[in-house]
Amino acid sequence: MAEPPVDLERVNRLIGYHGPISQALTNERTSLESRLIPVTAYIVVACAEAFFRYPELMARIDGAMPAEEIGRRGRRPGVQVNTVYLWSIANFWLLGRKIVQQLDPARDDPAAALVVLDFWDRAASGFRADGTRQAWDDGTARPYGEATLAALLAGASPVDDEARAVVKRFNATLIAYLFLLYFDTRVGSGDTGPYPMADGRTLLVRDFYRLGESDFAWSSVARDVPYQNLTAALVLDGVDVSITDFGTARTTPEDYLDHLVSFGLFTTDGHDDGTLTPVPFSELDEIVAAVRTAQAAQYRAIAAMSRDEKVRAGAYVYFSFLKPFADLAGVDDIDWSVPSALPPEWYAFFSAMEGTNEGLPDEDAYYLPYAELQP
Repeated sequence: MAEPPVDLERVNRLIGYHGPISQALTNERTSLESRLIPVTAYIVVACAEAFFRYPELMARIDGAMPAEEIGRRGRRPGVQVNTVYLWSIANFWLLGRKIVQQLDPARDDPAAALVVLDFWDRAASGFRADGTRQAWDDGTARPYGEATLAALLAGASPVDDEARAVVKRFNATLIAYLFLLYFDTRVGSGDTGPYPMADGRTLLVRDFYRLGESDFAWSSVARDVPYQNLTAALVLDGVDVSITDFGTARTTPEDYLDHLVSFGLFTTDGHDDGTLTPVPFSELDEIVAAVRTAQAAQYRAIAAMSRDEKVRAGAYVYFSFLKPFADLAGVDDIDWSVPSALPPEWYAFFSAMEGTNEGLPDEDAYYLPYAELQP
């Protein structure tokens, strides 16, 4: 039986939606290269790998659990099906397509594009649950329901100047640690909100993911970090908040933690349903100490790696952004190692790339649409 024709109009509409957003967000990045990690090389490797493998993997995951249901199940703390991971599973494939088009355009397939973009569309719809698809659409990401918000606020306590300083140190330490643990990638934490409160204040929720040992092969450095996932409730007064599709908050004024009036910390460890267990404020300094020890060990571990080891590790982080979706769907037999599908000569070429921190050139279309298929 012949395959049904690909809905090119829908594919091109979704490509056209993502292109300007991805271009703008990419231009907003403050840095792409670092002295320690070959970021550009591993991004190119991971995205090219995603181009080859994501369509088949998404079809498998979707067959085990519909993408829209996966998105709905991401609406709870401690689950990394979130704003930035949703943005990434579509745009990594599209960036991979952009890369492969330069080398072998015959490999491009609109049917594969439809699998990826349809999966993203339905997963984002389930996650957002408000008719929008991304934070870009309205500046918000509000997946948490009333029961979760009530639990967060009930466990938050007023802070004075001394407590506020402790929270600032805790937040800065965890953000820096996760940035290094995820190989110079700001996805180990994720912001949601803003959640307006009846008294005019604003709740910003910040999740910290995979702080301890995990699927990351190098995460043995974190064996003594006492928590795997943490969720912070930040109640702010006099701060305007919006959320980006990179899962980070934009605030006015920028020094938003100076306006922190109440704080609560929770963990979902030991629960698969997003149940929040309060973490005593007295533990914050202990967590900071354990994280700093792990961060120092991680820095030494990366410094001792060869370039190839760094590229493969960073590519794993990026390529496995699809893994939380597979985990929710119960698909646990996927080999996430990278490279797997890339031709060896392509990997050798990509892994040798050196990037810059310059912005993107102006282009008529950041992602090219498909031409009409000839009969």
